[in-house]
Amino acid sequence: MQADPQHVDTLISGALLITLDPQRRIIKDGAIAIRGDRIVALGKREQIEPGLLPRHRIDGRRFVATPGLVNAHVHITGEPLTRGFVPEALDFDENIFRWQVPLYQAHTPAEERLSAQLAALQMLRCGVTCFLEAGTIIDLDAVVDGLRESGIRGRVGQWVQDRAFDPADRQATLTDRAVRTLESELLRYPAAGNPLIAAWPNLIGHSTNTDECWRAAKALADAYGVGVTAHMSPAVIDTEWFLANTGRRPVEHLDALGVLGDNLCLTHLVHIDAGELELLARSGTHVIHCPQAALQGAYGATAIGRFPEMAAGGINLMLGTDGSVPDLMRAMVLAAGLFKDARRDPAIFPAHEALTMATLNGARGLLLEDQIGSLEVGKKADLVLHDLDRPEWRPLVNAVSQLVWSADGRGVHSVWVDGRRVVDNYRCTTLDEGALYAAAQAASSRITARTGLPERACWPSI
Repeated sequence: MQADPQHVDTLISGALLITLDPQRRIIKDGAIAIRGDRIVALGKREQIEPGLLPRHRIDGRRFVATPGLVNAHVHITGEPLTRGFVPEALDFDENIFRWQVPLYQAHTPAEERLSAQLAALQMLRCGVTCFLEAGTIIDLDAVVDGLRESGIRGRVGQWVQDRAFDPADRQATLTDRAVRTLESELLRYPAAGNPLIAAWPNLIGHSTNTDECWRAAKALADAYGVGVTAHMSPAVIDTEWFLANTGRRPVEHLDALGVLGDNLCLTHLVHIDAGELELLARSGTHVIHCPQAALQGAYGATAIGRFPEMAAGGINLMLGTDGSVPDLMRAMVLAAGLFKDARRDPAIFPAHEALTMATLNGARGLLLEDQIGSLEVGKKADLVLHDLDRPEWRPLVNAVSQLVWSADGRGVHSVWVDGRRVVDNYRCTTLDEGALYAAAQAASSRITARTGLPERACWPSI
C-alpha cells in the first residue's frame, strides 16, 4: 500500500546537489525538501518528488545547490564600515595599533549594530550562512540585536583582553573584569537549544590575555558546551613575546596551560614549528586559515606556513575572511591555489578539499557538525543555490571544480538559513539593502573623521 504524500514547506526540484554527505554524493537532477528548519527529504528527483506535497515548489534546473558556507573568522565590526581606509605597506604593529584599534574604538553602539548588519548582508549574499566572529565586538548587545534581524547563524563574543601592559593598571582588576564579561555573555546568549546567534568566549589572543584569563575561558567553554577562539602567531612577534616571557613558543604555552583541545579554534598560526603542529594535532585543536589576510598582511604564509602539513596531520582546517570582504568563495580559491604554487605541487589542496574547509570543517570547528555543513536529511536547512545561467558556470562540466576555481559569491541566487529564505533572486529578504548601504556610507565618514587619522589614498580625489 502506497504511503500518503508528505507535506513539506519547500521543494527544490531538478537541481544538481553537491551534498558533502559521508559518501560525498553529487546528485544530478536532484530534489531537496524542507519542512520547518530541517531537510526532510533529499535524493534523485524522480524518487523524491512523487511522495511530497509542497507548499512552495522551486524549479531547480538552473541551479547548483550546496550546503551553506561557514566563515570561521570574520570581523563584523570595525572593518565593514572602514574597509579601504587603512593604508597598505604598514608593518603588523602599526597596522593594528596605530590604525585598526582606533577605528574600532571610534564606533558607537548604533554603528556597531549597523556594521554587523552590513557584514551579515555581505555574507548571506555570498552564500555564507554561519560565521564565527573574530572577537572584536565592543557592544555585544547592540550587535546581537542587529544580527537577529538578518537571519544569519553565528557565534559571537565581546572584545576580551586583560593583560596589564600599562604599569598603572591593576592586573587582578583587569582579569576579574574579563572573566565576568565572558560568563555574562554566555548567560545572556546561551548556545543551548541551537539558537541562530549565541556567545562564545572570544579572546583577542596574541599576547593580550593572561594565563588566568585563558584558563577561565576554557573552563567556561567546557561548562557551557561551547568553544573558544583567539588569534595567534600571524607574525613572528607572538613567538618572540612568548619565548621572552614564558620560555615557550605560543602553542607550547597554551598546551602547558591545558587549554588546547577540540573546543579551541586558533586563527592564523603562520609562525609555528613542527613541535607546535604536533601539539595541535594531538589535542584536536582547530586551525583557521585566512589566506587573503595573510597575503595582505605579508605574514609569510606561503613561505613558511605549514598548512599542508596540518591537513596531512589530521588537523581540522577551517577558512576565514578576517577583515576582508566576507566572500568565502574567494578564500576557497586562495586556499586551493597558494600552496600549489609555493610548493610547486598541483596536488596540494584540490578543489574538493577547499570546499570541505568552507563547509564541513567549519561546522565541525563551531561544534555544529551534526546540524550544518552538508546537505543531509535531518540537518538544518542551511543551503545555497548558485545560478548556472552565468558565464562562469556555462558549460557545466565539473561542478566542484567550477565552484572553487571559476565562481564567486556574485553567482549566489538564493540562500536558506534554518529553513528561512533569506536571499531570493540576489536580494536579501530580511534587511533593506538600499537603506543599509546609505547608512553605511554616512557612518563611514563619521567614524574616520572621529579618529583624526589622515586619509592616505595613493592618488588624489578631486
